[in-house]
Amino acid sequence: MSLYLVAEGRFAEKKKWWWFPFNVRPNVAAELPLIFGPFLVGSLWILKYTYGKFNLYLLINLLVDSVFTYFGIEWFKKIGYVSLVRLTKFQLSLVFLIKTFLLYGFQVVYERYFLQKASSITK
Repeated sequence: MSLYLVAEGRFAEKKKWWWFPFNVRPNVAAELPLIFGPFLVGSLWILKYTYGKFNLYLLINLLVDSVFTYFGIEWFKKIGYVSLVRLTKFQLSLVFLIKTFLLYGFQVVYERYFLQKASSITK
């Protein structure tokens, strides 16, 4: 999922969805600390504790994503880290919602096809 986010970040940069006024280091995208920090850790925790309970997973993701979208983005804008350009907060919420479904779907496919095949091989 983090690799998907890196690709999404490149696409968003070209479409000017959001803007980071600086990079962490030359040739390193400024969103990498968010991708490999709170997003990765938060996604793993939420998925771990809600997997198998899709409604709870969806609810918690909606709450966390909404807090980030409507409060976190404002704070990041105030400190000069990032600002939305061609994307509204509602559109950003939809982007997060798509990622929510993708992450859960990836996990379902992984468990259904890869873990099942692995367990049938060891039997």
